[in-house]
Amino acid sequence: MTNKEPKLTKKQIAILEAATDLFAEKGYAGTSTSEIANKAEVAEGTIFKHFKSKKGLLLAVVSPMMVKWIAPMIKKDLNKVLDQEFEYIQDFIRAMIENRKEFIQNNLPMLKILVQEIPFHPDLKEKFIEYVGNDVFDKLREIVTYYQEKGQLADIKTDAIIRTVASSILSYIVARYVFLPEINWDEEEVETERIIQILEKGIIQKA
Repeated sequence: MTNKEPKLTKKQIAILEAATDLFAEKGYAGTSTSEIANKAEVAEGTIFKHFKSKKGLLLAVVSPMMVKWIAPMIKKDLNKVLDQEFEYIQDFIRAMIENRKEFIQNNLPMLKILVQEIPFHPDLKEKFIEYVGNDVFDKLREIVTYYQEKGQLADIKTDAIIRTVASSILSYIVARYVFLPEINWDEEEVETERIIQILEKGIIQKA
């Protein structure tokens, strides 16, 4: 007996596509179901018939994408960096910044929804950690331990180092490519070196 997913109707597809565009452009709170219905060219009641609520529609947009598309893609993409061995932690961080930058540029609409909505929807956060976080965090812990043993990272709890590096990288990339692209940023190489300089003052041990 095969476990096949129900096939989406043309109206359901239109609703999901319209919701994805509008959630990315205006955010979940700033988008009404009437706007989604107008963009999808369906009656507003059709949305509630298929998805029960606007929150149900958000989960229908994000959850399947996270399971089938975002999670495998993030893992595969990250592994391109995580599976390499860099002599210095600074080179690892440079590679991570370049890797995340390309990923966000290639998948902007869906990632914009995730960045905007995960802080306000615990169920989305739980799904993200379930499908993406655990495997990646385990590998990052191994990498932090490796550089600590080489004397290149401070003797601080591994998860604290991961949070510090991840927040530095993601805050820069999300600001530059998602929310504030119009700001007069320096060249990418300059911004990257600035992040490394800031980290060197805190967690990176200079030779």
